[in-house]
Amino acid sequence: MPTIADKRAGETKESAVESKKIKHKKNILKYLYFEKKKSIAELSEALFISIPTLTSHVEELLEEKWLIGEEVDTKKQGRNPTIYSLDPRYKHVLVVDVTTHDTRAVLLNFRNEIIEEQIFELGVTNDQGFRSQILEIINDCLYRYSERNVEVVAVGLTFPGLINKQTGQNRTYVGLNSENTTLSEVISSQWNVPVYVLNDSKATVFGESVFGVGKDEQHVLSINVDWGVGLAVVINGQIFNGASGFAGELGHVQVNPEGELCSCGKIGCLDTVASASSLLNKVKKGLSNGVVSSLSKYRDKPEEITLEKVIDAAANGDGFSIDTLYNIGLELGKGLSVAVHLFNPQIIVIDGVLSKAGNLIVNPVEFAINRYCLPDFKEGLMIKVTELGDTAKILGMNAFVAKRLFKNE
Repeated sequence: MPTIADKRAGETKESAVESKKIKHKKNILKYLYFEKKKSIAELSEALFISIPTLTSHVEELLEEKWLIGEEVDTKKQGRNPTIYSLDPRYKHVLVVDVTTHDTRAVLLNFRNEIIEEQIFELGVTNDQGFRSQILEIINDCLYRYSERNVEVVAVGLTFPGLINKQTGQNRTYVGLNSENTTLSEVISSQWNVPVYVLNDSKATVFGESVFGVGKDEQHVLSINVDWGVGLAVVINGQIFNGASGFAGELGHVQVNPEGELCSCGKIGCLDTVASASSLLNKVKKGLSNGVVSSLSKYRDKPEEITLEKVIDAAANGDGFSIDTLYNIGLELGKGLSVAVHLFNPQIIVIDGVLSKAGNLIVNPVEFAINRYCLPDFKEGLMIKVTELGDTAKILGMNAFVAKRLFKNE
């Protein structure tokens, strides 16, 4: 007759077997997310799982609608092999990208295909009520998907600002936090799904390193030249967070002790001389001082000057616009030369709204790095403009969610 100890030993063994199976299944899903399509034999070799065991796991994942199989015609005699990949039809991620100007809610599958997208005229602020507004958007999206039987297995949130990687709290936009619960905890509790939060620049660099111009490199810098300047770093293929998750705030490194007041309260930050905001400020100031330019027609209507108009003017040969963009690029390159010496990257990817200026911003950045970096650091260094645009951030967040969701703790 079995004793209590025998029963406990049996339960422990059963628990260990189940735990190992879950680990194997997560490894299969993670591997297929990044490698796309593989056969049983290829999966077995890559993941060091026996073919019988792996076949059993794959069959379960097919039943759970995580995987899909398709026969491949090899033009050879015998049975065609079946190739497995993540099923694009059933499992989804909701990525909510909150910027200073608007909010995008994007539904994706695990093949990184965008199923649908909505844009809301709600930018991040510290105003009272913003937290409830963003929660309303997320809840409305998740409710609509549940009504349509669209399975959302995780939510990814991207925000500007300092985001603590342990708590998920935004230390810049503190209105998103509460004393008792984080935004992610509220959503996770209400909808019973995991919620992951990531700084916007870090989501962007991950997108560039997995899907963009940095995908073949292990050491990547992404400079997000938006209305502020954000830097994110990938080292050995991993996002570099620092102790609390704040690494990469290049925009708030002082570059001019006698400079302008920054939004952070400090004097002369890189943000004040190398962002889209600083570009527009310099253009408006120059026009008000009587500079001759094709933009002079906006001298009495400065509110109508947009970044697109400045870039178009420069592209069409307007000297003032070209010079202003060049000076912005020089300052950006000076700041980046510090990051190059610190991180020794293989590639710098220029993202954000100013990336639309193309070579008008890349050329002065390259000039400054050539001037201020030691020769050994410049060797082999590539500087490229994003090819993904705003999609880099969305895809990067989706990849981050997949990596965390399929992670074995």
